[in-house]
Amino acid sequence: MPAFAQDTASNAPAADEGDEIIVTGSRIQRTDYDLANPVVSITAETLEQSGNVQVVDTLAQNPALLNSLSGARTSGSLSDFGAVGVSLLDLRGLGENRTLTLVNGRRHVSSVSGTAAVDINTIPTDLIESVDVLTGGASAIYGADGVSGVVNFRLKRDFEGFTARGQIGLSSRGDAGQRFGSATYGRNFADGRGNVALSYEYRDQDRLGSADRRRTGNPLYSYGLVRDPNDIPDDPGRPDRVLTNNLRYADSSIDGAVDLDLDGIPDFTGSGKVYDRGRLLPSSGGLTQGGDSTPLAGYQGDLQAYNRVHNVNLLSHYDFSDAVSAFFEAKYVRQKTFTLAQPSFDFFTYLNPDNPYLQDRFGVDATADGALLSRDNYDLGVRGEENDRETMRFVGGFEGRISDHARYELSYTFGQTKSKVKLTDYRIGDRYYAALDAVTDPATGNIVCRSNLFPDDNIDPNNFDAPATTFTPGANSGCRPLNLLGNGVRDQAALDWINADIVNRARLQQHVVSGSVSGDFGQFFELPGGPVGFAFGAEYRKEKSRFVTDELLQQGALLDFSVQLPESGDFDVKEVFGELSVPVLKELPFAYNLTFGAAIRLSDYSTVGKTTTWKVDGTYSPIRDITFRGTWSEAVRAPNVTELFAPRNGGFSFISDPCDPVFINDGTQYRVANCQAALQAAGLTPAQISAFNPESDPTATVSLPGFSGGNRNLREETARTWTAGVVVRPSFIPGLIASFDWYDIKLDNAISTPTAEELVGLCVDQPTLDNIYCANVTRSSGTGYISSYFVQPQNVANFRTAGADLKLNYSLNTGGLGRFNIALVGGYLDRLEFIATPGADINIDREERFFPKWNATGDITWSMNAFTVNYGVSWFSKTRRYTIEELRGNPDLSDPRYFRYKEKWQHDIYVAYDVDERFRFYVGANNLFDQQPSVASADYPISPVGRYMYAGARITM
Repeated sequence: MPAFAQDTASNAPAADEGDEIIVTGSRIQRTDYDLANPVVSITAETLEQSGNVQVVDTLAQNPALLNSLSGARTSGSLSDFGAVGVSLLDLRGLGENRTLTLVNGRRHVSSVSGTAAVDINTIPTDLIESVDVLTGGASAIYGADGVSGVVNFRLKRDFEGFTARGQIGLSSRGDAGQRFGSATYGRNFADGRGNVALSYEYRDQDRLGSADRRRTGNPLYSYGLVRDPNDIPDDPGRPDRVLTNNLRYADSSIDGAVDLDLDGIPDFTGSGKVYDRGRLLPSSGGLTQGGDSTPLAGYQGDLQAYNRVHNVNLLSHYDFSDAVSAFFEAKYVRQKTFTLAQPSFDFFTYLNPDNPYLQDRFGVDATADGALLSRDNYDLGVRGEENDRETMRFVGGFEGRISDHARYELSYTFGQTKSKVKLTDYRIGDRYYAALDAVTDPATGNIVCRSNLFPDDNIDPNNFDAPATTFTPGANSGCRPLNLLGNGVRDQAALDWINADIVNRARLQQHVVSGSVSGDFGQFFELPGGPVGFAFGAEYRKEKSRFVTDELLQQGALLDFSVQLPESGDFDVKEVFGELSVPVLKELPFAYNLTFGAAIRLSDYSTVGKTTTWKVDGTYSPIRDITFRGTWSEAVRAPNVTELFAPRNGGFSFISDPCDPVFINDGTQYRVANCQAALQAAGLTPAQISAFNPESDPTATVSLPGFSGGNRNLREETARTWTAGVVVRPSFIPGLIASFDWYDIKLDNAISTPTAEELVGLCVDQPTLDNIYCANVTRSSGTGYISSYFVQPQNVANFRTAGADLKLNYSLNTGGLGRFNIALVGGYLDRLEFIATPGADINIDREERFFPKWNATGDITWSMNAFTVNYGVSWFSKTRRYTIEELRGNPDLSDPRYFRYKEKWQHDIYVAYDVDERFRFYVGANNLFDQQPSVASADYPISPVGRYMYAGARITM
């Protein structure tokens, strides 16, 4: 359980006041308690005591990082294309693209194509000295992308000797295993003027499938909240949605749902059994309860992706003199991740009357008109994604002392991430339909592909103009007939012919040249509080990203993908920056310390042109025991490569139509009128509008085709942030440090890239249909159903968030009873708001998933002789299952018991025994009391892994 250290402005009792160090948030050397920015530090000891192999699992317990991406959120069907298994930090809930991740105060190459998001898995766990989380004024110091703040990983240096650590762990159910090992060897040379250290780290995490948990894999124990069929039409005194188990996708089955009379309703299963449709659930998005249809349980794939990381680091420096010291760092990371998502599916796929598999199953007379087949194809190979990532990073440069009052640094950083993104078991469209169109060869009596006998015939019976593109029809085409009537009856040779592993490749490169001079004006003058500190410098950065899709994707040959074109883009930025720290007063009555600071950065982007970021700050201590601090800043984020240069690509999305009666009251006050106008514009009569109900029509709830692309007209977004706080170190309570800080961030001209589902909702939730979102949604004339969409980033949104952070640390040495340390980090979220377009209603996101109103992480550590025991609790308050708009429109949406997800209560324990000063053994358990996710939720508010136990050892020589 993490014991979060206090912000660097408060964590200095052990240091002499004259010690000068570099702290996150400033390039000026100063004592760490002088910093005006609130910073939370997570120490190396905390990371070890957490028991987490994935560092992000520890960091995500920090109040500012609750929405960070890891675990189930980058696994299974929830992972983004090319981002399986990544761990991305999201500071203040404003998005991972707005969080600037640094290593030793320098930028790190991205891990996700077209973005600036850094995969935390590439940072070596056991080399971390501390992780500093900073809000306010970051962009002026470090550059763009930090509009919500900075997370800086400070690594250890000056190793002498050898240290190694190993750890294994698994869940109390015997799965979700993790393994960790690290070794570091360092040596000083040249009488201590030089040091070189080499480190290797290995991390390994097992896949966890949704079938491995009863509540997600067993239909009888897997629940959802769906429309009560006994509450249609709506009874205001009865909940609309009820808790229901054994939910299934209507009229589609694992062994096939066969419609012989072509009325859209299955008559038999593919195995020949009379089809049991189960209990029909109208207005539920095409669901039934029970019967022969495909269960929702287990459908969405893995709860945790497989992840394996090899991480090698070289750290070195050599001091030629006080004036010149050379440093060099090198890193190589090899990472493999894999996850299984959901199976492919057929929906109303036509089988010809002369299909011998169809005739053999149901007879010639019953199949005179052919059949429609709907099926979830588990036995064709569940679709998966495997990512192989290779990250290299080199940092080299010189630093030294110019005089007693000035230092310089000149550095060059190169980073590169190469990825191979392999999609497994995807169907090639023309081959699939050719294999499915089986006939009997009159010459031999064998079942063959029709295209083998009649190469000039149409390949796809659902598209009469579709030619073969990936093979040449005829006797030597290699086509093997495919039988889908039953589960597991398909021929493996046919499967090998229709399926393909799609290989896409990405490469990201980063070049950064930076030079700075820092020091103070003490040789010229001093203020009553001391010399004025300064830092100034310049930086050049170039970012490149290229993503090359598989030839089959570029051709649009896959059945489950539209055309996916390669993406390529780059930009560079030239910057100059400066910073001042002005100590006005020091150690005077009612002015123990008074310091002001300022920073500015001027940037020139090749994409958006010139930008300016700045900050001003101050600290005031009337007495030694209390310090007031505050910052005011303006930061920018320029659009990334994907936002600018992504080509127009096709795709498919499941979309719940906001104009359906089930959802019509779930939006803003404008939704009802806008939906009526949109349907009228699609040519629907008043009677058709009244009867509009796509959720009850399976053809309207299947995956819908659409498009996405970049926008080269994007501009930078701008954030204005202020923080104000107080730090208390009462001299009459030795060992106690506490701080309270308020933050307020307003992001204007924000780049908004909605999902397809969000796009259609935002269209009808604006004051009028004349908005950027409706311009990108198409409805079919006559039915009014959504027929297409175009997802594109736009500078149209505003975000606003505000809240408070509370930090407390108390250390007490009792002598005979050992040493106690109590730590608490708490957060209060006052507001989190999103405005989709200028003039639109405010969407309140506070208290939605991962954005609780209250949260806290606290622990107590006891150390005595050779024993160390840490017990911690991570908690956050209940959050809303439904939005404010949904409940406003439907107060009876569900039983009030289900309006909110339950609180998170995670209890952790860590016990260590030091055999001597070289050997330590430890054991621990996370989620000690095995809290489970909320009902009708797979992975929230707590990990579906459940209780996790581990054991490890560390040796230092």
